[in-house]
Amino acid sequence: MFLRPAFAAALALLPATAIAQVAKPAAIVADGIPAIPDALAADTQPYLQARKASFLGWNPADRSMLIKTRFANTDQVHKVRAPNADRTQLSFEDEPILMAAISPGAGDVTVVQKDVGGGEFYQLFRLADGRLQLLTDGKSRNWFGAWSPDGKLLGYSSTRRNGADADLYVIDPRDPKSDRLVATVKGGGWNIADFSADGAKALVVNRMSINRADLYELDLKTGKLRPLNDVKREVSYIAPRYAPDGGIWVLSDIDSDFVRLGRLDPRTGRFTPVSKEPKWDVSDYALAPDGSFLAYATNEAGVSRLHVLDAATGATRDVTGLPAGVIPYSIGSAIEIAPWGTIGLSMSSARVAGDAFAVDPKTLAVTRWTASETGGLDPAKNVEPQLVEVKSFDGETVTGFLYRPDPARFPGKRPLIINIHGGPEGQTRPDFLGSDNYYLNELGIALFFPNVRGSSGFGKRFVNLDNGPFKREDSVKDIGAFLDALVKDPALDPARFAVTGVSYGGYMCYATATHYSPRLKGANCYVAISNFVTFLENTQSYRRDLRRVEYGDERDPRQLAKLIEISPLTSVDKIDLPLLIATGGNDPRVPASEADQIIKAVRGKGGTVWHLLAENDGHVFRKKENEDYYFWTSALFWKQTLLGDAQR
Repeated sequence: MFLRPAFAAALALLPATAIAQVAKPAAIVADGIPAIPDALAADTQPYLQARKASFLGWNPADRSMLIKTRFANTDQVHKVRAPNADRTQLSFEDEPILMAAISPGAGDVTVVQKDVGGGEFYQLFRLADGRLQLLTDGKSRNWFGAWSPDGKLLGYSSTRRNGADADLYVIDPRDPKSDRLVATVKGGGWNIADFSADGAKALVVNRMSINRADLYELDLKTGKLRPLNDVKREVSYIAPRYAPDGGIWVLSDIDSDFVRLGRLDPRTGRFTPVSKEPKWDVSDYALAPDGSFLAYATNEAGVSRLHVLDAATGATRDVTGLPAGVIPYSIGSAIEIAPWGTIGLSMSSARVAGDAFAVDPKTLAVTRWTASETGGLDPAKNVEPQLVEVKSFDGETVTGFLYRPDPARFPGKRPLIINIHGGPEGQTRPDFLGSDNYYLNELGIALFFPNVRGSSGFGKRFVNLDNGPFKREDSVKDIGAFLDALVKDPALDPARFAVTGVSYGGYMCYATATHYSPRLKGANCYVAISNFVTFLENTQSYRRDLRRVEYGDERDPRQLAKLIEISPLTSVDKIDLPLLIATGGNDPRVPASEADQIIKAVRGKGGTVWHLLAENDGHVFRKKENEDYYFWTSALFWKQTLLGDAQR
């Protein structure tokens, strides 16, 4: 391995003593990274100031909306009293708030979920008068489940018993001493999803993988769990809700390649689909408190489409007034219907940074409640993506979204960054690009976001095509197919391609560098798996079995051998390009040791690695100062690897 001459020359042009430097955040360790020029920070500043508003729910007490947004360093809870009203901040923490939920009924209690330093050992708190009162044990991992219909009980899961199993608890947040263990379970994927109207029972989901989630009814007095589906079948049940007539609404992929909305008979376990879209997953839904109608979203080639379903007749109407974008993931439901009937949700798109909207269920009229700032830039000028379809090595069709710079401003063949999503069951969707718009609008770098096999949103057949160690590298071959197609694009420069990815996409970043190094100029791998065996051994115990289902079981000798074979660390001698590696010091999913071992190996063979470590953050950075410094480091890396001296 060696340092490519062009990259070395670019480094030589940037002596640290000659540059006005950006101050490094105290928790950032920058190893082998040049100084960040003040000029770069100034140039990118508007692109780093976009914020988004995430809908969290309705307040039944005053009909206000609860949202999450950032005004300082982290996301905090805010209230919006009416459409386009001021955002009133309610929480004031140094650490980001992951979620918040207001109690049904009186709306007198707000509960939030928060961790420390990105460690993901989440705690539940009661939020009142700007202060948090701890409800859980302060040590284990706790996850919000659901409110009882009267708002008197909160159900949640916790690993406090042994650090691995997500047992089921209930609490009245008004009295922390009321906390009660209801049922002990085996596995880290359990949680309470809904309560019966009388508060005597609860619906419980045990999620074991994207393909398997079983449904149970829990007797809150005895702790007995009764299975509601055939637990011998590999089927997924998602977000069950009690209907007023005693039936159960739920999402499921039973007897279908796609997830459908339907009803489950709690006596027989029979699922009857109600949504009629034959091709697309139903991604989210909400049931009106009186049970009269539902609002549900379909994921159509990555775009969220909202529909309103009459529960009595099955008639469906399409909501057309929302942006053609994405309803983002949310703990619980991303959609909530207020007691007075209004539908609330968030939407984002290439030209909407992320805002909260309301829909009138009768007229389907859409009202935008927030207008999040975008750093003074006009989001209407952002580039819309082009859908790209290619045939992979085995004839499987794989797709992705290509964003092209303005050819009038940036004529000629343009460099390209391939950005691979995590998961691995994630999905690239036409969402707001945020700071990445800087690459398109100011540097003229094209961006491509692939959905390789194993991505969700294309049916369970497709999502299972990469399962286990023996199919794992088929998804890497999909990147090879995209490279073959994109080098033929007359507007792209095949001599200036690069790759990046986060989490599992970080593994794909490393793997792409090992398989296709001669075709790339650089790789930026973020919180990435470098060795599947050490990853499985060191990831937190509550999630280890969930990951074994997807990647393989290192305890099986045959699978162990294959996991070692396909790990990027095993083929580190094939990496012949500069690397930027970013790591969270408190990452519970992909520990920092995954970065340490590949950095040592690459540098030991004479390779170049920039390493950025955020000691106070976890799996992806959630503190703005860390996010910004990583972005500046990435921009500098791409300028040197893809643009060289010309900077254009």
